[in-house]
Order: sequence, then structure tokens, then C-alpha cells
Amino acid sequence: MADNYLGKKMEEYMARRDAGLTPRRAPSLARLLAKNRSHRAYDPSFIVREDQLRRIIEVNTRIPSARNQQVLRFRAVLSDEAAKVLPHIRMGGALPELHLPIAGTEPNAYIVICATVPETREVSIDLGISVQSMLLQATEIGLNGLCIAAFDREGVKEALALPYEPLLVVAIGRGMDHIELTEISADESHKYYRREGTHYVPKVRLDELMIE
Repeated sequence: MADNYLGKKMEEYMARRDAGLTPRRAPSLARLLAKNRSHRAYDPSFIVREDQLRRIIEVNTRIPSARNQQVLRFRAVLSDEAAKVLPHIRMGGALPELHLPIAGTEPNAYIVICATVPETREVSIDLGISVQSMLLQATEIGLNGLCIAAFDREGVKEALALPYEPLLVVAIGRGMDHIELTEISADESHKYYRREGTHYVPKVRLDELMIE
């Protein structure tokens, strides 16, 4: 009887596999972190959908919040409004000579993060948790992003008729940059750079992050 039960289960599994219905294994945190890189060029042929932005923003219903205040609010910006945001942001501050984003590689979707209260230490804590969580979710569904702190707050607020002060703009899309991490010591330059089409991001090695 047990053999017959297992045989039926195997047949069901094989049928579901052949039909493409077997569940996909969730990527590990290490893999998500490795793929979660800041892209400054996006595939213009890929249009981010509203349901994808909602899925990314939805993580904020499950993450920690300082004193559980939950004061952050999120404005999804799709392709029909993306042009309103672009004039007010600056990307690639360490590479001013490139004038990023290069024409034709601009993001076509954003998430603008606001707060219902003035900025405080607690709001900053929430902002960091929120952005990292959203970018990891974006990575999990095959998208990429970029935190943009260099932007005209009043310009973005007015362009989108926001009821609150914007704190950060997050670009979302299918990134086109080739990005590699490089290990450095703590006293070396932390400035990211580009060489022969590759964007290099220095990261301090673990031993120098540890306090003995």
C-alpha cells in the first residue's frame, strides 16, 4: 500500500513537472545580496508593471519599524509619469563625466518614499530597512534598482503632487550594467569606478569590518 501511495505521488510530481507546475526553489539570501546591485542603466524595452511595483512596496507590511510607527508612504511611478521625475534626479555622483543616465537607458519606473512626520533618527532607521527590503524583493522577481538621494525634493514633490516631503527616490527596472564587487582594505578608496564597460564597486573585507 505504501509503495502504491509513493508511486502515485511520483506520478503526480512528474505530471506537474512536465506541465511546468513544480514550485521554484526560492533564491538564498546570499544569492539575492550578490545580485542586488545598483544599476544606472535600464533596458528601455522592458516596461515595469504596476503589479510589480505593488509587490515590491508590499514588503513594507511585513518588515520592522522603529517603535512600530510605520510612518513611511510610497508613491509608485510608472512609465506614463517617469518623465516627470527624470529632470529632478542625479545618478552616478562619483562619475559626473558620464552624465548618467545615458540617453536611452533611463528608468521607466520609480518608487518615491515619503514620511508623514519630519525626519528623525527613527525615520532614518525605517528608511534603511524599507529600501533594502524592497530592493531584495525587486531582485527576487528579476528586477533591479537604484537608491537616488541626489534629487530635487521640491521638484519631485511638485511634479507628482505629493502630500508629504519625499525622502528618497528608488529607480526600478531591468538593469543593463555589468557590475562586479572588488575587495579592498578599509583605508583604500571606496569610490566606485568603471573600466572597459564594467562597473566596479569596492567593498571592505570582512576581517576589517570586525571589531576585536
